[in-house]
Amino acid sequence: MDATDTVERIYRAANARDLDALPEIFAADFYSHPLQQRGVEPIRAAWKAIFETFPDIRVTPRRMIASADRVAVWSAIENVPGEPELMELIRVADGRVAELWGLSSLSLRP
Repeated sequence: MDATDTVERIYRAANARDLDALPEIFAADFYSHPLQQRGVEPIRAAWKAIFETFPDIRVTPRRMIASADRVAVWSAIENVPGEPELMELIRVADGRVAELWGLSSLSLRP
C-alpha cells in the first residue's frame, strides 16, 4: 500500500462515519498539528464533534500530490454552509498516518 492509498482511507472512513477504523488508519503515536495532540483519541473526539454539528458532512479529495512518505491533499467539504475547503499535508509511516498538518475554511458553527 502506498502513501496515497493510506491517505484515501481517512476520507473513506470519515465519509462512512467509521470511527472504529481510526486505529487501523492512524499510528498509535500519531501527531495532529492542528489539534496539537498525539494519539487516535483526539481524532475520534474531533470527528464526533464535527459529525454532530454537521451530520451530512462529506470530504471529497480533489487533488493529491505524493512524494515518498508525504501526501498533500486539497479537498472540498460538502453539505455544510459556505462551501469550505481543506488542505492537508500528511506523513505516512509503516502504512499508517503518522503526522498531519491542515488548514480549513470550515466554521464549526452550523
